[in-house]
Amino acid sequence: MAAADLSRLIEATANTIAAHAEELTRLDQAIGDGDHGLNMKRGFEAVRAEAGAFSAKPLPEALKAIGTKLVMTVGGASGPLFGTLFMALGKEIPAAPDRADLAAAFGKAIEAVAARGKSQAGQKTMLDVLQPVHEALLQGKTAADIVEIADNAADATVPMKALRGRASFLGDRSIGHMDAGARSTALLVRAVAEAIERRA
Repeated sequence: MAAADLSRLIEATANTIAAHAEELTRLDQAIGDGDHGLNMKRGFEAVRAEAGAFSAKPLPEALKAIGTKLVMTVGGASGPLFGTLFMALGKEIPAAPDRADLAAAFGKAIEAVAARGKSQAGQKTMLDVLQPVHEALLQGKTAADIVEIADNAADATVPMKALRGRASFLGDRSIGHMDAGARSTALLVRAVAEAIERRA
């Protein structure tokens, strides 16, 4: 991946999170600490501030560096989880990945997130979006299909009962609210997919 392409991806993700920060905060206020939007915006703005340095690195090293930056700047529970996603992806992906490489690396990264959060799909977390996206990658779905699948997966967390994180303390009261981490994950999937589509 060329430096300019990676820089555009960083810009796209940072713009998307910034544009939806208030929405993510509202979602998190319902069943969490209420700081998810602010924390994610801070983290991705920090990544954007160093986009030139990150983009100059080979893709695996860039992803690991981005993940480290997110751990240090997002804070809360989300920092380690989103940071782990990027760091594990960087650890597994080759410098010039094809779709199969991406799918394999993404699967390993999801396993790392699940282990870090001691969670699994079905517990009202970001994994409820990551897993369907991974399956879509394996099935060769188009970028548009993957975006729709991610959005639908985030919507599907609304009727779920939270079993992990701050929301789990609410028990049945967590039902009826979208998980903020699932929503931010779907937003990131959309940003990346649309940026890659424009490049193509």
